[in-house]
Amino acid sequence: MHLKKGMIVKVISGNHRGQTGKILDIFPKDMKAIVEGVNFRKRSIRPTQENPSGGFVDREAPLHISNLMAFYNDQASRIGYKKLENGKKVRISVKTKEEF
Repeated sequence: MHLKKGMIVKVISGNHRGQTGKILDIFPKDMKAIVEGVNFRKRSIRPTQENPSGGFVDREAPLHISNLMAFYNDQASRIGYKKLENGKKVRISVKTKEEF
């Protein structure tokens, strides 16, 4: 999986195209991610002691990974890999050749 939790991403296709946000949660088996502030859906909430009336709340819904692109230094870029002299592998921006 090329995207990780906590990364800033840009939505590149779909209804929310052009919006950016931080990845809150990622689901590798489903190839989906929840992005902060993007793709809100209304969810019903049961009545509890803190909220006796219940009701509805807006929550972020998952987006497919193929609709997201890493966002670094104010531009969206694909992620590449580079090996260092000590044998470690680091992730780099394909556009700018900088490390993430």
